[in-house]
Amino acid sequence: MAEREEKVQEEENKTLEQLFAGLDDVVEKLEEGSTSLEESFRLYQKGMEMLKMCNDKIDTVEKKVLILEENGEIHEF
Repeated sequence: MAEREEKVQEEENKTLEQLFAGLDDVVEKLEEGSTSLEESFRLYQKGMEMLKMCNDKIDTVEKKVLILEENGEIHEF
């Protein structure tokens, strides 16, 4: 259980670029079609977790931009 938490923490510390590259790897492996059903499910789950981390990082950046623009107009993204 602690090992899984360490892996999640390690993923969360990655940059968006690193997460996108990891997602590309997951998609490539799934598209190969040579993985077992169990491995495909594990890859899918990993990809979904990485996608959530990407969304969280993007949301954080958007909030920081809004705070920076607080003294002026708020612009749409």
